[in-house]
Amino acid sequence: MGHSFGTIEELGEGPGFRKVRRALGVTAFGVNAVVFPPGFVGFEHYHDSQDELYFVHAGTARFEVEGEEQTLGTGGLCHVESTTPRRVSNASETDDLVLLVIGGKGGYVERDGHMTNEEDLARRVAFGSPRD
Repeated sequence: MGHSFGTIEELGEGPGFRKVRRALGVTAFGVNAVVFPPGFVGFEHYHDSQDELYFVHAGTARFEVEGEEQTLGTGGLCHVESTTPRRVSNASETDDLVLLVIGGKGGYVERDGHMTNEEDLARRVAFGSPRD
């Protein structure tokens, strides 16, 4: 199948990992959702070859990377290269933290999108250029 849909809620309850890649059949990159309960202190870790991009879906995350601490709320983003140790924790004592974590290696694939409808092409151009 060329597509799939789902929700974080369908993938599990309570704290822990939600295996998005497996559930949706993603093979081009790693992707999980993670739910941390209030006040949860994460695990310091690194990867051999996979960079990670963290997206704060809900709540407030505290990132500790290379001696720097940063707190990010809903919509926040953090990229960490593979071998750089990092710890992600829930900075809230009252609310869950929900992260979408995307991992990959091998580099950026240049823009390879194509419009399938001429009307969409004009709308796309009017929408603005993507940023790198």
